[in-house]
Amino acid sequence: MLNKIFLQGRLVADPELRHTQSGVAMASFRLAVDRDFKDRETGERKADFINVVAWRQTGEFVSRFFTKGRMAIVEGKLQTRDYTDRDGNRRYATEVVADNVYFGDSRRDNEGGGYAPAPAPTGGRGYSAPAGGNYGAPGGNYPSSGGGYSAAPAVDQFADLTDDDGELPF
Repeated sequence: MLNKIFLQGRLVADPELRHTQSGVAMASFRLAVDRDFKDRETGERKADFINVVAWRQTGEFVSRFFTKGRMAIVEGKLQTRDYTDRDGNRRYATEVVADNVYFGDSRRDNEGGGYAPAPAPTGGRGYSAPAGGNYGAPGGNYPSSGGGYSAAPAVDQFADLTDDDGELPF
């Protein structure tokens, strides 16, 4: 059986971080995901609002680095659960349980042009929060063999060469 979902959208509100009675972190948030087509009557693009839950290190990561309006890429599973409401009616909830969450934009895009250097990386596995808890801060991570995508390092990649003799290497 296969249950894998990938979503890209913007957070509707800041993530809400809670903890279970046993202390397990859980962040919940909603993504606004644009549909691929425009409405025939209005010409506007509609969006779907999708509930996402991220557990443990992934939840802590999301609550720490994502805010309302930030673009996120979510990799996870679609899950439906049932519960009984206060009136005794059986209800169903469908949500995405996130395995990994990645940045879908840069700080510069999100903050309107003002770039603030990111904190130093705390790990080297990209922007997701893998099961081992080795996740990094935004902006300073490098791609690794662990999968996932990450942005370029937060250093000046285009520096002048000091010993450039003007000769091409080919």
